[in-house]
Amino acid sequence: MEERLYNQVWGMFEDLSRTVAAYRSAADFAESRFEQELDRLLADPRTRGGPAAEAAREAAQAKQAALVDQARAVLDRDLAQLAAEAEAVEPALPPEFAGWENPVWHAYRVPGRLPLAVRLGNLTLPEAPELRIPLLSRLPLERGLWMDSAENRRAAMEAAVAIAARLLASHPVGAFALHALDPAGSAATALAPLHSGGALVLPPPAAGAAGVSEVLTRLTERVDLIQMARRGGAADDLPPGFDTAEQLLIVNEFPYGFDDRSVNQLRYLADEGPSAGVHLLVVADREDAAAYGPVLDPLWRSLLRLTPLPSDHLADPWVGHAWTYEPPLVPPGSRVLADVLRQLAAARPAYGT
Repeated sequence: MEERLYNQVWGMFEDLSRTVAAYRSAADFAESRFEQELDRLLADPRTRGGPAAEAAREAAQAKQAALVDQARAVLDRDLAQLAAEAEAVEPALPPEFAGWENPVWHAYRVPGRLPLAVRLGNLTLPEAPELRIPLLSRLPLERGLWMDSAENRRAAMEAAVAIAARLLASHPVGAFALHALDPAGSAATALAPLHSGGALVLPPPAAGAAGVSEVLTRLTERVDLIQMARRGGAADDLPPGFDTAEQLLIVNEFPYGFDDRSVNQLRYLADEGPSAGVHLLVVADREDAAAYGPVLDPLWRSLLRLTPLPSDHLADPWVGHAWTYEPPLVPPGSRVLADVLRQLAAARPAYGT
């Protein structure tokens, strides 16, 4: 069922992309033909002015409007079909595919199997802003995430926590672990739901340069160990007690608290971590790292850029539209995140975690 729903959502994503592309192409063609007809009128002295010229221009405008109206009617028909499909699909989504506002989260139970994918937000196009397509990403994540904090640092951290909590809640107990780097301690409020009120699902964030170094070194050594085991054909023969859970490292205000060595370690984790089950969620303003120059360009390119506020920066793989991304935020005043984390925390002792 999850596979079918995942494919259906991606089918809706592709259908909306292509139907909007067809509408835009038709509108562009109508505009181009109108301009060509105007150019012909202006090029001929006999049709450049007077009643005949005015009538010709009006006729050209009418043809353009008719073409656009025809294209819009086709678009509206397709949008209505997609909206009806979305209304049927959204209530059927499992928690990991559903928005935090979906009632399915109120019936949440800690899952007993690994998830297929997770929802990272919503995508919309200007022609149909009311039609929100879930942005689903297969798991385990193939690349790290970058929550761009340039516009609003506090909102960026809150969005990152909502994504981290969603990833954690989508996995069985013990199958996913969180870590955080908060060298300046500025994310204490945003991170609080993950390690307070009995929901201790995140160890206290590492602070200061020493904390940054310790966590990065530990995760780097983990990646090295897993890669060596795989190269030696002993991927299942890891040390006793080795934690096989997927790991997510939340990094706040990068590169504050980082030195050259820790920057290189982070770049290494971005490149090699996903294949070894170590993933990044970097909350940063790229301008803060401008002093590193092009050295960090590969890091930024390796991460999927997300934003805490709606932003039209994500391109689809079929047409390349600029889609407006909206993060998966918890509705204001909702207790759903706290309730889910409490359930996770309560389930941990039974699994020895």
